[in-house]
Amino acid sequence: MDDKCLMEGLLLLEKGGCDLYMHGAIESPTNSVHRAFDDALKDSLSMQDSIYANMEKKGWYTTDNAEQQRIDSVKTKYSSTVTA
Repeated sequence: MDDKCLMEGLLLLEKGGCDLYMHGAIESPTNSVHRAFDDALKDSLSMQDSIYANMEKKGWYTTDNAEQQRIDSVKTKYSSTVTA
């Protein structure tokens, strides 16, 4: 297994952890439990950001910029469903 595969695995695990911590924070019954999940989520998001930054730097995680026309099209499509 090469470094890229290892980093992809780590990133997926961190994303999964973030999802679990977020739901734990949302569903927590007490302030102390909420704080514990919230702190764990912040740490996990930080690790996820570091992994992503390292992968991006090595060219292992690339993103494409959205075309303005597509952005405008989606905004128009959903603007009628959003109310102020």
